[in-house]
Amino acid sequence: MTKKEANDTCAETSNSTGICEVLRILGAKWAFLVLDELLKGPQRFNQLQRNISIIKTQSLTDTLRHLEQNGLVRRQVFPTVPVTVEYSLTEKGSDFQIALREMEKWVQKWGSAQQANNEAGVS
Repeated sequence: MTKKEANDTCAETSNSTGICEVLRILGAKWAFLVLDELLKGPQRFNQLQRNISIIKTQSLTDTLRHLEQNGLVRRQVFPTVPVTVEYSLTEKGSDFQIALREMEKWVQKWGSAQQANNEAGVS
């Protein structure tokens, strides 16, 4: 679901504003991966890009900007030559760890490998 689709869907429904807010903030394609990586600690852009190698440079830039604008990521510039920029989670971003761990539990229970086992009658 794109951000526009999420916004359109949320505009049509009035009883799920909490979910809509989450989708607006975390609906960026790579937001979950970036947040999960930054839970390990502050990182520079190139380090993040190496650690999440499936994200293209522009997509990572866009995701970091989006998360920064929504108060989940802090961008800190150090006056070095060349300039050093470090990304870290804000308190709001760190607090997302609880939800992320719950999603991991859900995937372990209901993810595609477990689903295939359930359908085959394997425990």
